[in-house]
Amino acid sequence: MKLHRIYGVWLRYMYLFKHSMDRQSDAFYWPTVDLVMWGLTSSYVGAHSTDKVSGVLVVISGLVLWVVLWRGQYEITVNILEDMWNKNLINMFAAPLKLTEWMTSFISLGFVKAGVSLLYTALMAFVLYKVRIFARGFELIPFLLLLMMTGWWVGFFVGGLIVRYGGKVQNFAWSMVYLIAPFSAIYYPLSTLPHWAQSVAAFIPTSYIFEGARDLAINGRLDGYNLLMAFSLNLLYLAFSLWFFNQSFKKVLQRGLVKLY
Repeated sequence: MKLHRIYGVWLRYMYLFKHSMDRQSDAFYWPTVDLVMWGLTSSYVGAHSTDKVSGVLVVISGLVLWVVLWRGQYEITVNILEDMWNKNLINMFAAPLKLTEWMTSFISLGFVKAGVSLLYTALMAFVLYKVRIFARGFELIPFLLLLMMTGWWVGFFVGGLIVRYGGKVQNFAWSMVYLIAPFSAIYYPLSTLPHWAQSVAAFIPTSYIFEGARDLAINGRLDGYNLLMAFSLNLLYLAFSLWFFNQSFKKVLQRGLVKLY
């Protein structure tokens, strides 16, 4: 891999972000709307319960952490779609660009943008609701990295579907990650799910991530079991999604990239 080629692809998408109101609203506007809406809702519910502080903390923390996961997969799937919509894939790979370099640029771009979105939403959470997302300091970092890993494997799996089947499955670019949201225990303990849903959640890394992050935020405990399970499942799914994306790309190369359009 060549760093200058990765940087060139990275720069191409950064220029797109700079001049696209849609991309900027996805990064800042919608997270703000979610924070205001769900923050006010949790504040109202908390005002009529005996545990007001914990309720607001759980909901706001869940929202902020979800942004990291969502940005991780968004930068992969939507940037692939962007090149398809603009009929730019042929131009990209007419240059001496390797598939691994293209994929690495998505990962690094998602990492940077997730960091920016995280800092922005954490600041808004403090300004609006006095919730300190980083009150536990560096102990939160493993959960953030694991959420990024989840975003990567979801993104590459959906990217493989888009590359293989074209624009007719493009809706998955925004919706696929929400399929795991009900089983991720983002705003509620895992024990509140019905038994069948808990069985599904056992195979979803985000259930361990949010459960562990919630325990850390409320009780100050860092559970190594949750971290280990989330990392193991993420590693397994990431390996599969990278293989699937690579196979999908090889298949479309046999047909010709123009067939994607």
